[in-house]
Amino acid sequence: MRTFLSSNTQETVCLGERLGRLLLPGDFVALVGDLGSGKTHFVQGIALGVGVSPDVCVSSPSYTLLNEYAGRIPLYHFDLYRLDGDADIRDLGFEEYFYGRGACVVEWADRLSAELPEEHLRIVFTHEGETDRGMVLSAAGSRYRDLLLELLPEAEKTV
Repeated sequence: MRTFLSSNTQETVCLGERLGRLLLPGDFVALVGDLGSGKTHFVQGIALGVGVSPDVCVSSPSYTLLNEYAGRIPLYHFDLYRLDGDADIRDLGFEEYFYGRGACVVEWADRLSAELPEEHLRIVFTHEGETDRGMVLSAAGSRYRDLLLELLPEAEKTV
């Protein structure tokens, strides 16, 4: 587990961009946190890191549930805020994306239980002040432990 304190939106986007550069097809990033805690800004950075054009508007798919972005790998951006849980995920067929040819980033991933891939990177966002955001990053599986060590070495700025 690693922690990171972002002092502003740009730092949140930059950390997301660093993660995006490391993502591979089949990767799954679970984002958890209250409204306004930085999840969508983080995804905007991930999109830049996977090579989505900066001209593309990356926004939370609250009403469409899924936005797909083209980069060096496809980026599947989910927002599960309006869903009730695993049954809705199964009914909509999202699990096909979870193990597909792109990387999945899921906002409100705490809505998942049985459908959450066993191996994933989980990031919990918290409000730490007016502009400060805390992030607790934890890895489930060896791929994500390696990814986390590369993303946030020991010397990184932490909470």
